[in-house]
Amino acid sequence: MYNHLDPAVVGNDQRILVTEMAGRASVELKSAELGVDVTSRPDVVSKVVARVKDREAAGWSYEAADASFELLLRDELEEANGRPVPLPFNVESYRVIVDRREDGAMVSEATVKVVAGGERVISTEEGNGPVNALDRALRKALSSVYPRLAQLELTDYKVRIMPGKAGTDAVTRVLIETSDHTREWTTVGVHGNVIEASWLALHDAVRYGLLGESEA
Repeated sequence: MYNHLDPAVVGNDQRILVTEMAGRASVELKSAELGVDVTSRPDVVSKVVARVKDREAAGWSYEAADASFELLLRDELEEANGRPVPLPFNVESYRVIVDRREDGAMVSEATVKVVAGGERVISTEEGNGPVNALDRALRKALSSVYPRLAQLELTDYKVRIMPGKAGTDAVTRVLIETSDHTREWTTVGVHGNVIEASWLALHDAVRYGLLGESEA
């Protein structure tokens, strides 16, 4: 945390990182940076520290995924206040099919079932890969309730195999970067199934983009 000069002097910003080594001070500083006040809730800070450590041990990384960390922080705060976590939509299920056709063409198709705005919506879309198909299907399902989702764009997608198990049995971490053309944010998902890891990161990305919207 020591700076020999103010980072702003050379055009930089100070950025607090939250990792498995984070303590209460790091979480409080990061919360302030994100605009979430937890100074009066030491119990929430303790829960967030414990949850980050548990998740980091399982392969999650909040160091590069501020948006996912902010959602975790807000969820813990809501639960501590005895309120249900506000969700702009609820996911009933999703399905992805990858079809390799006789001519060698690869087609991915995703079907997503959600409840938003009091309505159950089923949406199916094709994409150039399973993640692209899921992204398009989810945003299409929510577009009538949240038109501004049309502005969202997946700008980067990173996959990392976590150490521990080898080969196709390994746990996968997915980082997704999303933009609405005015700001960018990064979310993370971890699972033994790369599609589910991608879905977790994608779900956070859309949910973060809808912060402040009404519940499903």
